[in-house]
Amino acid sequence: MASMLFRRRISRALLSDNVGFYLSTLESKLRPSYGVCQCLRKLSSSTGSKKFDFTDLTRPHTWYPVARRKKRKVTLHVGPTNSGKTYHALKQLELSSSGIYCGPLRLLAWEIAHRMNKANVPCDLITGQEREKIDGAKHKAVTVEMADVTSDYSCAVVDEIQMLGCKTRGFSFTRALLGISADELHLCGDAAAVPLIKEILKVTDDVVEVQYYERLSPLVPLEVPLGSFSKIRTGDCIVTFSRYEIYKIKRQIESGKKQQLCSVVYGSLPPETRSRQAIMFNDENSDFDVLVASDAIGMGLNLNISRIIFSTLKKFDGFETRDLTVSEIKQIAGRAGRYKSKYPDGEVTCLDPEDLPLLHSALSSPSPTLKKAGLFPNFDLLFMYSRLHPGCGLYQILEHFVENAKLSENYFIANCEELLKVAAVIDELPLTLNDKYLFAMSPVDMDDDISSQGLTQFATSYAKNHIVRLREIFTPGTLKIPKSHKELKELESIHKVLDLYVWLSYHLEECFPDREIAASQKAMCSMLVEEFLGMNPWQKPSPRKLRRPNLLKSLR
Repeated sequence: MASMLFRRRISRALLSDNVGFYLSTLESKLRPSYGVCQCLRKLSSSTGSKKFDFTDLTRPHTWYPVARRKKRKVTLHVGPTNSGKTYHALKQLELSSSGIYCGPLRLLAWEIAHRMNKANVPCDLITGQEREKIDGAKHKAVTVEMADVTSDYSCAVVDEIQMLGCKTRGFSFTRALLGISADELHLCGDAAAVPLIKEILKVTDDVVEVQYYERLSPLVPLEVPLGSFSKIRTGDCIVTFSRYEIYKIKRQIESGKKQQLCSVVYGSLPPETRSRQAIMFNDENSDFDVLVASDAIGMGLNLNISRIIFSTLKKFDGFETRDLTVSEIKQIAGRAGRYKSKYPDGEVTCLDPEDLPLLHSALSSPSPTLKKAGLFPNFDLLFMYSRLHPGCGLYQILEHFVENAKLSENYFIANCEELLKVAAVIDELPLTLNDKYLFAMSPVDMDDDISSQGLTQFATSYAKNHIVRLREIFTPGTLKIPKSHKELKELESIHKVLDLYVWLSYHLEECFPDREIAASQKAMCSMLVEEFLGMNPWQKPSPRKLRRPNLLKSLR
């Protein structure tokens, strides 16, 4: 019984600190969170005629009492890509006595932690899947979801702040904006976010100033399209929006007369692989002269690109095929040219002439002003709401809460479709609401069969045995270099499952004890993916049906 209580307490505390939806501190390991206590007081003091409304989200700034005790100096550093805005904010972070950097990607957190430590400013790295502690560190580089809103800092930097308007992740940026307790809060991003942020911060009593930046080197929209991949040159980056098209274009270029080798970057590649592909492209001594990429290059990687070429200006966003927005075009195009690099001046064009008018129009237009920021209820509110609806599972609680949520005009409720997909699966298991919420918040791709089955297997084993051994579904030592694109995609999915295990091991440490094995196999996946990318696998595949390797034993 004692070990069970310990497991539950640790689970609760880590969920509070790392997922970031509690109002409690890490010191609350052995007692209910501040938010739950407050909610219980309000619930107990409510009368039959006037009950406390847990769906009232109209005053989210009050969720963060630590930050509200300060009169923060908030500086917005806004401008286009390659304007030096983040550089200036990070200089302030380096000079501070304590601080935190919050970025949208693990790659960015890695980069900033490395930069700070290289500058002799000890800095921890904290993401959902990594913990690198440095002796004496008073600074942290984290992914935005991991931002600590219970500690005080001298300085904080939130990168790509315009993402508070993102339908799915925007609420994490809103939480950082309202919740980080820092004497100085530096926000870096697009000028389109300025009016909304100013409006949101009117109720926080913070001092707000805006610093505008211009691009440090020119970006030239070309008047003529590329027309043919035979005109590709060293330093070019071709942008497309599907995995299939990326490899199709890579094959066309590498099998052409010039036989130029291509690095590739896209979202489902392991982050480590993405980083090393970028390094190979940047290295003048490597044979990889061209980059073929998705919009994953828009942030998080330092790339020496001479010319951006859009193969298309349409993308499927998970719901429909649509034109790229002005903001998306400007974010991607802005990666051409890099101050003090081999290619300081950037150029941008399209493959086809019919796309040029939209490209030129977008680059000459300001990004549309953001109207609303994302918001989502913290766990305490959902927990108390569930007390009013006994017998409901996480799916029903989430669905009912979102349908009845009351918001001010500055906010929208975040899209929780992915959470609902997970909730629909784990509601069948004998888990507490706390544990269900943890699994729902985990980095699982429910549209990937292997990844979603991995989550189901982990949750089922956890519910049944309270301990999940990696070997139950995965046999270390069975990974092999993929021989086809089908096998490559499968290997990428296996990497996601291993990544999920590592994430869960940081939140339920005693129950997922094989973190080191999972991490080493993750690294092996990345290496094998890179081996495949270095091959020339364009031969026609055998007509026989490929045998599925015995990798995820229980997921077949």
